Amino acid sequence: MPSLRLTGRGMWITALLVPPLAFVAMFIVYPIISAFAYAFFDWNGLARGEFVGLANFYKVLFTEPYASWTRNAFGHNVIVFFALMVLQNGVGFILAYCLWRGLPGARFHRVTVFLPVVLSTIIVGYLFKLFYHPLFGVVNVSLKAIGLGFLAQPWLGQASTALASLIVANAWHMVGFPTLVFLAGMQRIPGEILDAVRMETESEWTKVTKIVWPLVAPSATVVFTLLFVGAFNWFELPYVMVGLDGSPYGSTDVLGLYFYRTAFGNQSSAAQNFGAGSALAVLIFLFVAVLASIITTRLRAREIQL
Repeated sequence: MPSLRLTGRGMWITALLVPPLAFVAMFIVYPIISAFAYAFFDWNGLARGEFVGLANFYKVLFTEPYASWTRNAFGHNVIVFFALMVLQNGVGFILAYCLWRGLPGARFHRVTVFLPVVLSTIIVGYLFKLFYHPLFGVVNVSLKAIGLGFLAQPWLGQASTALASLIVANAWHMVGFPTLVFLAGMQRIPGEILDAVRMETESEWTKVTKIVWPLVAPSATVVFTLLFVGAFNWFELPYVMVGLDGSPYGSTDVLGLYFYRTAFGNQSSAAQNFGAGSALAVLIFLFVAVLASIITTRLRAREIQL
């Protein structure tokens, strides 16, 4: 009888694990392995040609115009990462601290802050395209209403403001996630520690820097790592708001758009290079995987020191 129960339990566990593992293998593992293989071949459209070794990698890194496109897109991803680190995660930490300290209507504000996160990126993208519309967008209309009409401009139509506009839209969309992660970390701080700190000082800055921040370090590790991965896989929001070309004049081009355009072509050009696109995908994957592992390791070590 025990062996029958063990067998039944094992079959039940297998039935639960096999479908998600099969899904991961089919839609994540297989595409990654395929991209590694495709990157070493020449391609005529979607027809595989001869083996070319590392030629596709050399092309996207050192051969023009691919090299310039790669540097341009990579630079924009770096800007996005550091801007969101300050804007999205910084504001998220401040909001979490305010909610933790008992902001009036805290329960309502928790729902309000997190609500944009559950919205589809497609919806957010089209919503902010309307907000930024140069004629009837709420941003320019509001500026004119308060006497700052001289600041009204085509936010998505000029190179100097397009990328910043996308970053603001992304920060609004996702700020609720770091807020709740930081809030969860703060709620785990023992009350005895807080009581001891209140006896020593009334300075909020001291409480935040000496007590709160070190004790929410595990939450910061999660938030920073996920932000890094998300920033270098940025695709949906730029695609919806500015298109595959990274308009205007490539000022919003990022690695996700550049990869898709290279591998599959775009509306303005049917030209595609599946080998170069696969090589670019492999380079993005290796860069994100290695750097994310390093960031996680270093931040975990920092948690121990704190």
